[in-house]
Amino acid sequence: MVTVPRSDMATTDAETGSSNYGAQVETSREVKQGLRAKEFFEKHPRFRTGLLVVVLLGTCMFIADGVFTPAISVLSAVTGIKVAIPSLHEDIVIAVSCCILIGLFALQHFGTHQVAFLFAPIVIAWLFCIASVGLYNIIIYNPRGIWAALSPVYMYKFLKLAGRDGWTSLGGIVLCMTGTEAMFADLGHFNQMSIKIAFTTVVYPCLLLGYIGQAAYLYKNPGDVSESFYKSIPRPVFWPVFVVATLAAVVGSQAVITATFSIIKQCQSLGCFPRVKLIYTSKRIHGQIYIPEINWILFILCLAVTVGFRDTITIGNAYGLAVITVMLVTTCLMALVILVVWRRNIIEALGFLVIFGVIELFYISACIMKVPQGGWVPLVLTVVFMSIMYIWNYGTIKKYEYDLQNKVNMETLLKIGGNLGLVRVPGVGLVYTKLVTAVPPIFSHFFTNLPALHDVLVLVSIKSVQVPYIPSNERCLVGRIGPKRLRMYRCVVRYGYKDIHKDDHKFEDKLLQSLGEYILMEDDAEEEGNGFDDGADGKMHLPGIQSSSLVHAVNNDGASKERFGKGKESSGNSKVSSSENPSRTNGKKRVRFETPARKELNPAVRQEYEKLKEAREKGVVYILGHSHVQASSASSMIKKFSINIVYTFLRRICRGPGVVLHIPQENSIQIGVVYRV
Repeated sequence: MVTVPRSDMATTDAETGSSNYGAQVETSREVKQGLRAKEFFEKHPRFRTGLLVVVLLGTCMFIADGVFTPAISVLSAVTGIKVAIPSLHEDIVIAVSCCILIGLFALQHFGTHQVAFLFAPIVIAWLFCIASVGLYNIIIYNPRGIWAALSPVYMYKFLKLAGRDGWTSLGGIVLCMTGTEAMFADLGHFNQMSIKIAFTTVVYPCLLLGYIGQAAYLYKNPGDVSESFYKSIPRPVFWPVFVVATLAAVVGSQAVITATFSIIKQCQSLGCFPRVKLIYTSKRIHGQIYIPEINWILFILCLAVTVGFRDTITIGNAYGLAVITVMLVTTCLMALVILVVWRRNIIEALGFLVIFGVIELFYISACIMKVPQGGWVPLVLTVVFMSIMYIWNYGTIKKYEYDLQNKVNMETLLKIGGNLGLVRVPGVGLVYTKLVTAVPPIFSHFFTNLPALHDVLVLVSIKSVQVPYIPSNERCLVGRIGPKRLRMYRCVVRYGYKDIHKDDHKFEDKLLQSLGEYILMEDDAEEEGNGFDDGADGKMHLPGIQSSSLVHAVNNDGASKERFGKGKESSGNSKVSSSENPSRTNGKKRVRFETPARKELNPAVRQEYEKLKEAREKGVVYILGHSHVQASSASSMIKKFSINIVYTFLRRICRGPGVVLHIPQENSIQIGVVYRV
């Protein structure tokens, strides 16, 4: 356990986003075991790559689950029509299923919050229906002897008598528990306690009654195995149960589709998926997002599976393999979490892995036997998605390594600038880069060809860290590059993989607020004899912990309203105010700074603050790299194909960095550079 005290002068490591506080680390046996496991993957790149492949395998199988869940749920629900109307043609059932799927995916654009109030009543009604029908079947067909089915002894006897056929039947039995993963698919949107209570008190008892009731019905009607559920429903309530079953299938499909959007967003934040458009459909509920590209890809694949297979047995084979693979990967990763994150004993981690892993291996071995009967589809989908995600991650890492290897030292760049004749132009320049130390090659390329710098220059790095959320007051890390006379800064903006990132006017104001707070924090530190290192690149600080909102929005009539929330005033009583110019209708905004009214303020600090004020009033210019990545001539054929063809194609069809960062095109400058990796 690491104990981290709060501090007003928080010095933070820019690369990892972790705080360099005086930390007291426990050295218990459990902690040492977790650290050894972590160091093992850090020292062995091949095992680290293998771990990435395992994670991508589970992720891609879950995406495949997002294809099969709507198909099998809707088709199995609609198939009940044939029980009531045996003469109905199969094509009509397929057509009705396709119409429901079209409506389901078409409604994703509007978000789930508009109809989400119906989900809970539908699910409760569905659970009530299956529990009632199950209890009815138990009373009618086998009220006494069927309860013996709860004993695991009969499972052993069944496998012993059936032999190989019993083992292969596990591939179908796994479908009895595949729906439970939909409850945990949106775990990030609900707390753990609500899911535990719902599952143990409502869901699990209703499922038991439903399945035991079907077993009681099959005890008297062994020939109705394929359609046991609908045939076991009493005739008077058949159509109400059918309607509720169809609605429940839609709700279950909706949960998995939404979870697919969420996991794609998290993969994109971690650099494992190409940039796609994210639409937040709810202003109140944070996790509700919509991804158009993924939605229509799932829609096309889901229709293809429904029309191509046309029966729930074949789709069930594919569905079962996808779900049980996700479960097995989750179990393996959970064992690592127990050891490394929770810092439990290695015996506990191995015990968890062995108990649940062995059970899932039995199921997955049976599902593999179903590969020729439809199980090949999730494997094909997984290979395609894994190739895309791995190549994108590989190309992104290689591009970052190129930046690291070709970064330019600031002193060298200034020497070149001195020979070329450095010119400072009005305004604030925001240079976007992945590096958090030194100067990226894109900026050096721009500087050597056009030796001009803005009055205030900020190297901005957007970093996605491996935590869900970052508090807004701890998001920006600020440091200085070179001597103070250059007025060059570095700002690392950290986002969790579930945070919403919008590079709008609020982002600009927040960034400039952090710069102003950093300047004042430097002055306070120097007065206390703890001055910051002048020009120490990579030394980042976390301003804003002890200060309040420096940025205020000002209406056209001059009335001020606070933009970033209330807080105690900073030591400098400074604030930065912004005003809208009525004559500018394109959304641009100018900010008016109020110089800190503090008598003891250092003249040099006051002058730097005034320069920041003047530069912001002149406007902000965004400088981005328009890079083209190519494999070096000495690379292997596989690397050339992956980088020159696949990665280049993905970069062309995905959204550009300027669009992802919501950067106004009229204020941006793009620099073309060829990366040879």
